[in-house]
Amino acid sequence: MTRLRIATGETFRSLRTRNFRLFFVGQLVSQAGTWMQSVAIIFVVLRLSDDGVALGVATAAQFLPVLVLGAWAGVVADRVDCHRFLLVTQSAFAVVAVAFTVLTFADAETLPLIYLLSGLFGMVTALDNPSRRALVVELVAETDVPNAVGLNSALMTGSRVIGPAAAGLLITTAGPEWCFLVNAVTYAAVLIALARIDRSELRSPPRVAREKGQLRDGFRYVWATPELRLPLVLLAVIGTLSFEFQVTLPLLAERSFGGDAGTFSMLYSAMSVGAVIGALTVARRTDVGTRFLAVSAMWMAGAMGMLAIAPNEWFALAAIVPVGLTSIFLISGSNTVIQLRADPSMRGRALALTAVVFLGSTPIGGPIAGAVSEYLGPRAGIAMGAAASALAALWTISSLRRLEAGEPDPAPRIAPLRAPAIVRS
Repeated sequence: MTRLRIATGETFRSLRTRNFRLFFVGQLVSQAGTWMQSVAIIFVVLRLSDDGVALGVATAAQFLPVLVLGAWAGVVADRVDCHRFLLVTQSAFAVVAVAFTVLTFADAETLPLIYLLSGLFGMVTALDNPSRRALVVELVAETDVPNAVGLNSALMTGSRVIGPAAAGLLITTAGPEWCFLVNAVTYAAVLIALARIDRSELRSPPRVAREKGQLRDGFRYVWATPELRLPLVLLAVIGTLSFEFQVTLPLLAERSFGGDAGTFSMLYSAMSVGAVIGALTVARRTDVGTRFLAVSAMWMAGAMGMLAIAPNEWFALAAIVPVGLTSIFLISGSNTVIQLRADPSMRGRALALTAVVFLGSTPIGGPIAGAVSEYLGPRAGIAMGAAASALAALWTISSLRRLEAGEPDPAPRIAPLRAPAIVRS
């Protein structure tokens, strides 16, 4: 019993910090609502079109702004007060959620309008993502950063258990419009939590002054740093071709298993249970490296292969739990690597690039996964992701071995970076 108490205290130690606890609770409520909205969008699109390609386009509309604006948003995160900036972005999320609510309750939804609102949501996501993840570092002591990052990932994945399950229930009993309404209401929780954070206890780095070439400097810095470059390349491949579950899972549930919104929600919730376990496992680790990410990608490939050949939904439920476990090893582990390895003056830009290669790749991968699933079947779409994950893992391990053996870094040489100008706050 004593050992269990010690282990639990170690896993959740960042929650002892009041500011992080406020942030955690507010985000947990809000992110559950966001996942309800995401599931509702999927079934509104399927109701309007019954087409996998249209579903892929809707997903692409949501994430295209991350691809276009994500890197620039990292420059913004290095310049601004992240806490105050989040009050703005979270308010903007609430406005978009209200627009979805009004549109669906008025029974006026069309594919172009869904694409438009999804695009607006994506624009806010692009701006919010690097600042929100950079704020996590400011909320806790430096020694608790890996734990806070892991718990933040557990928060995001825990919300994927609550959100899709609640969405499946609401969609089948009341309709998707109620998911949009609940999501709009949940933004009150995160805004109240952010307003109550004690700014005097934030561990904020000096803000970087506005200068020309800062976006280019961010790219050059990450590319010249192997311990940042390799995880980003790994994430880029997996984000593009493997992590397209918003497209492949609803089609698998509907067309392979003859299910409905409840079947999809059950699959997504089972994957999220595995993801929560994975996030808590990462939270207990004191350090995470690139080799850990590569091995996780290999295990993810195997789990996705089993999901692709699942003969029924019960076998799929068993296979999808390790998919969630290994996927969060990659997501949370990569965030931890970037948070700890990146120079503080470059942290926002480095974090933004993780969002660009992982979330921003969805506008490319979403339509690809949708087309493969539409014409070859959803099992083929999942199998494509398994193969991509395995190949990316093998490349990463091979690159690590070359670097560990002392072979020259294959990345092109670049000129030394300028020291950033700092704004003293």
